[in-house]
Amino acid sequence: MTQQQTKVFTIGETIAVLYQRRHVVLWTILAALILVLGIVTLVAGKLGIGMGDIIALFGGESSPTATFVLENLRGPRLLVAILAGAAFGLSGALFQTVTRNPLGSPDVLGLAAGAGAGVAVVSLFPTGLPTPIGALAGAGVAIGLVAIATGSGFTSPSRVILAGIAVAAMATAITQFVVTATLRDEASRLAAYLVGSLNARDLGHAGLICLALLIALPLLIVLNPRLQLMELGDELATSLGGKATTTRTWAIVASLMLAAMAVAVAGPIAFIALMSPHAARMLTRSTGPNLVTSALVGAVLLVLADLSVQQLPVLDGLPVGIITAGFGGIFLGYLLLREFRKGHA
Repeated sequence: MTQQQTKVFTIGETIAVLYQRRHVVLWTILAALILVLGIVTLVAGKLGIGMGDIIALFGGESSPTATFVLENLRGPRLLVAILAGAAFGLSGALFQTVTRNPLGSPDVLGLAAGAGAGVAVVSLFPTGLPTPIGALAGAGVAIGLVAIATGSGFTSPSRVILAGIAVAAMATAITQFVVTATLRDEASRLAAYLVGSLNARDLGHAGLICLALLIALPLLIVLNPRLQLMELGDELATSLGGKATTTRTWAIVASLMLAAMAVAVAGPIAFIALMSPHAARMLTRSTGPNLVTSALVGAVLLVLADLSVQQLPVLDGLPVGIITAGFGGIFLGYLLLREFRKGHA
């Protein structure tokens, strides 16, 4: 990244955001792709809304059927897919940046499984706690156990992965116990949720994940310049004003909250958080956190996956998490093979 290519957008006297013109072009293309996929989601299939009805909606003149479908069926589901996908993408980008671990994500590190276990436990006992609190508590316990189990926090990628696998296994065991201990109808609903599903989403779910993103936004703006320095190593990043330890702590807190809230509204949808930052780096051809690109890629991936389960007959009715898990597993295998080859280069 050359000095001529890099631009600086300042907010006040203390916040500076680095960007490149080609990144802005890429963001525009990704945003347009989300818009196109969103329109297809609304108009395709038996319950699709005609383009005329969509245009009429802005003038408040659409038919009652189109209004019902938009406000109660496809609209909230689409919003949750976009926002949860962005949250997963940001969570993965933050974690991979501060741990300098290409395999770091809520999936691999047990964070998503812990959030799912928290939701399951809350649903089992009449505690009165809302689902997001259960997800956040479960994710916090999971990531705390990973940090303790490694003996060195998040500084050793290999230890973090091994500890994450163990914590994810324990969280999955807790979840499966809850599923088998609940009544049949509740167990069926909970099992579908824990795979990762966007069925029966409403505007409340969309509002919750939107609120989480808005809360995280100021923190991400402040952290972004420091995150750019984290790949230089802790000592050099700190000497340049990056405050490596503080930056890592707050980045993990933000990653934890975003992943937990995404799990709360959509379930532990697999591998979006892992794939998005890698795809962002490939598209931008640059290192660093690539937060905006990761968020947009995450939204594209989740909307595309959800569109496929709604419109492809062979996938009809499947939870969206099954699709992302299938493609994500292939992608994880590719990453592991690439890291193995690097180690033997």
